[in-house]
Amino acid sequence: RARQRRASGSRSRGARRSRTARPRVSSRGSRVSLLQRELGLAPDGIFGPATARAVRRLQRRRRMTVDGIVGPATWAALGHRTIRTILRQKPAAASGPGVAGLPLRVRRVIAAADRIARKPYRYGGGHGRWHDSGYDCSGSISYALWGAGLLAASRSSSGFMRWGSPGRGRWITIYAAAGHAFMVIDGRRFDTTGHAATGTRWQPRMRSTAGYVVRHPPGL
Repeated sequence: RARQRRASGSRSRGARRSRTARPRVSSRGSRVSLLQRELGLAPDGIFGPATARAVRRLQRRRRMTVDGIVGPATWAALGHRTIRTILRQKPAAASGPGVAGLPLRVRRVIAAADRIARKPYRYGGGHGRWHDSGYDCSGSISYALWGAGLLAASRSSSGFMRWGSPGRGRWITIYAAAGHAFMVIDGRRFDTTGHAATGTRWQPRMRSTAGYVVRHPPGL
């Protein structure tokens, strides 16, 4: 019986160690913020669709299993070999506001931004007329917001410093200064800076926001 008790106790301790060693699965928090910084995204600590897309791009580049889930192998690819926390996107509720949980207005902003993402940069473009041959930084933002019915007339970069509500938005954030403005939509930077190199206003990494006023469309 003593041997049986010892064996039973050993199995119980082993089971406890096994349960303790099981990696934690998370979809928000400081680990997600760390991941987003490593991927060049604006860190908000929420593993949303934009983060999942960035993870899949990384996995595709590194010839890994492309599943959008961050496990030990993906952490190692980012230079963090000791992290064991598994990160993944929380499934959107069936009653969510739209595809991937995005509200209709946000999806319309993205659709409008896509229409001009590869248009050439042109100073003053998008301010004299909505459908233009090219767009400057604030003209690009104006067009995307206008496409979702959020803006009636185009604004300059300095004009966006006073537009909307202060601070970061849940889905859309505008960074404006006197000489430049750009927008982050669902974690992706929409910015004329970088267009010459990438061929699109959608940029793969976040940039410094020092000196910019932070605003967002009310409610978004």
